[in-house]
Amino acid sequence: LLNSYIFCICPLYLVDAVRVYVNSSSENLQYPVLFVVRQQKGVLSWQVPLIFRGLYQRTYNYQEVSRTLCPTEPTPETRPSDQIIFVDIASMAPFNIAYELLVTRLENFQLETNKAFNFTASPSQPQYFLYRFPQDVDSVIINVVSDAAYPCSVVSVQDIVCPVYDLDHNVEFNGVYQSMTKQAAITVQRKDFPGEQFFVVFVIKPEDYACGGSVPSSIHGKLFWEVDLIHQSTWGSFILAVHRGAELLPCLSPSPCSGPDESSSSGGRQLSSPERRPPAGSDTDSSVEEESDFDTMPEIESDKNIIRTKVFLYLSDLSRKDRRIVSKKYKIYFWNIITIAVFYALPVIQLVITYQTVVNVTGNQDICYYNFLCAHPLGVLSSALFQDYGIPKHFGLFYAMGIALMMEGVLSACYHVCPNYSNFQFDTSFMYMIAGLCMLKLYQTRHPDINASAYSAYASFAVVISLAVLGVVFGKNDMWFWVIFSMIHVLASLALSTQIYYMGRFKIDVGMFRRAVMVLYTDCIQQCSRPMYMDRMVLLIVGNLVNWSFAIFGLVYRPRDFASYILGIFICNLLLYLAFYIIMKLRSSEKLLPIPMFCIVATAVVWAAALYFFFQTLSSWEETPAESREKNRPCILLGFFDDHDVWHFLSAAALFFSFLVLLTLDDDLDTVRRDKIPVF
Repeated sequence: LLNSYIFCICPLYLVDAVRVYVNSSSENLQYPVLFVVRQQKGVLSWQVPLIFRGLYQRTYNYQEVSRTLCPTEPTPETRPSDQIIFVDIASMAPFNIAYELLVTRLENFQLETNKAFNFTASPSQPQYFLYRFPQDVDSVIINVVSDAAYPCSVVSVQDIVCPVYDLDHNVEFNGVYQSMTKQAAITVQRKDFPGEQFFVVFVIKPEDYACGGSVPSSIHGKLFWEVDLIHQSTWGSFILAVHRGAELLPCLSPSPCSGPDESSSSGGRQLSSPERRPPAGSDTDSSVEEESDFDTMPEIESDKNIIRTKVFLYLSDLSRKDRRIVSKKYKIYFWNIITIAVFYALPVIQLVITYQTVVNVTGNQDICYYNFLCAHPLGVLSSALFQDYGIPKHFGLFYAMGIALMMEGVLSACYHVCPNYSNFQFDTSFMYMIAGLCMLKLYQTRHPDINASAYSAYASFAVVISLAVLGVVFGKNDMWFWVIFSMIHVLASLALSTQIYYMGRFKIDVGMFRRAVMVLYTDCIQQCSRPMYMDRMVLLIVGNLVNWSFAIFGLVYRPRDFASYILGIFICNLLLYLAFYIIMKLRSSEKLLPIPMFCIVATAVVWAAALYFFFQTLSSWEETPAESREKNRPCILLGFFDDHDVWHFLSAAALFFSFLVLLTLDDDLDTVRRDKIPVF
């Protein structure tokens, strides 16, 4: 079987194109019908049945095939002329095969700006159209909408070059492309196309697994499309869519024990042991002074434990160390976080540059999870005095919080260059540190001598970030990870609660269980008394209930976004501790001055507004790129910023007010003696 046809298209303009439709009744894969179309500058060929391969070597056969021929552009020197097209049909079959051949001219081949266009396509009948930039347009958004989520599709933007790659196995060879279910959007700039025009290609995959669907799919249904090219503003664009304590005393209840001094259980009295100051000139950089794991109190073992077993503690009891030693201790937070930031940020920047290079070279826009309906390209890118009054003024933790906030901005910008599954932890790592440092700062306010050292604090943050990475990798399907994580979470909550309750006097070693049993027997069984430190006990009970609830929730539901799950744990604990602090402050007849009151109200209002926009999900790296694009929405502010951009604006203001709350919360105590300021 060999037939040949000659077609003359008179004249063929660039805005017109020819489409060839063929259909064969033969399903014999051994003897397919071969179709070859010869044009002036190219050859296009295919067979019927047309075979596509899917996952696990599945094959899908199509009897109907329709292809658009690559149009020939008339040069400025020549006028449009007749175009000759040869169509050859051949088969090696030893019997006759019936086929149907239809050649038609496409009337609506050229797309127009801000004008929707409807069409249908199928895996064996792809479509592509031409768009030419008007004189006053420098950038457009190609917005594609489907009436059904599946079948899985690919939208590609290719230069005016023949052949056009319009099949499932070659659509990724040229230009930029996105997979889609119900929605896709590609931003195209005039400067990227010297000819000021391009093809928009639409290909349907034979299976839906690439878009998150089931395997296999219904393969013969056609898909209805609507394409809309939106004029994008030319005024500017960018991509948017960062302590070691002494061993616990054998007896902690003052009433049945004869060891502690009777004055230690009295409410407002302070021990009269004098403090010794180091001699002048002793403010050296020795390791003992820089790291305050060692107390500088003269009675390092006896006096400290007696003081901290008082039922009612005052700030003067926990601010007895030399101010220079304590200041150096908290400055270590600042210097250490700078070192961490440098070593963390450099490989992050290198990685996101590599990601962006891969996107630019391959054209695969499925790598990055943007809100493509509001994505604006930018270049190659596809955001102290110290006295015996008031709270001790140590600003090392504030400096560390400031550096952490700046690094969150830098790393968040790096993440948003190409947001995806692999680099989401860049956007959350310093969030953990900000929340943790805020809690440490709040605790340091009334516990300056016993707050955690910088080394132990950052080591704890490192463990949390390591767990976050493991959770992203193993947290989706592995039950064993959630069991281990929940156990670590509960045990860490209990250990931290014990340290807080006993003011760092509980030593964690092999003998801790024996001491714990002794305390329970003495306090609960022998005396049946109420807890010695009632306020602390209430806080820790509520805190443990909250953390155990998180552990149970994670064990039962196993949330896919593990990084946000851990961040939620940090934020809830910070809010709980802040609420406890403010309640205890008011219970102690302290005041909230107008400035901190304004900061608290502003923080609550701005955070509420920010969270509203945060939960307007515009993309999701937890899903496939095509499913993520279903959540894309247009810009809402100035035609340039989307909901997520507004979240960043508001959250930055909210963090500013949050830091002001911590800075000004105790301004009412600046003229109050420390032996009158309670510890809680």
